[in-house]
Amino acid sequence: MDPTLPDMDIEGWFCQKCNSPLTMVKVNVTYMGASFAVDLPSCANCHTTMIPDFLAFGKMLEVEKLLEDK
Repeated sequence: MDPTLPDMDIEGWFCQKCNSPLTMVKVNVTYMGASFAVDLPSCANCHTTMIPDFLAFGKMLEVEKLLEDK
């Protein structure tokens, strides 16, 4: 996991869609042509990926603003 992101303990977390346990997987996030590999909780069954609040409204928002300013 990115050392600037807090570790996520997802033990006991389940997919709301299909009730399968979540596992950490490397996901490619793309925005405005830039791609970033991030470890995120994801469902192995339906492949739904959870983006936690601290990431969506923190790091991703910072990156979005930096890319839009270029």
